[in-house]
Amino acid sequence: MATLHKRVNFFESEEGIEVKHALKLMETDSSFHTEPTYSANSGLYPDNLIPFTDKHMSYLNSHPNVYPQHYLSNLRLIARVR
Repeated sequence: MATLHKRVNFFESEEGIEVKHALKLMETDSSFHTEPTYSANSGLYPDNLIPFTDKHMSYLNSHPNVYPQHYLSNLRLIARVR
């Protein structure tokens, strides 16, 4: 009989904490476009705007096969203000 193992929450992992710190640094840096975006979840976000960090942390949590360091690298390229 197979045993069910609980998956470690990305938000609580050491890697998740490092990624969150990197995203927060991007938010404070004016050379990146990190404006909040629309979210349909008005229960969690009453103003219907999801913060940059929450959006990307949620994505990484729901897609465990994505390598976070590559994701951050690509995100830096995409979000850079030119």
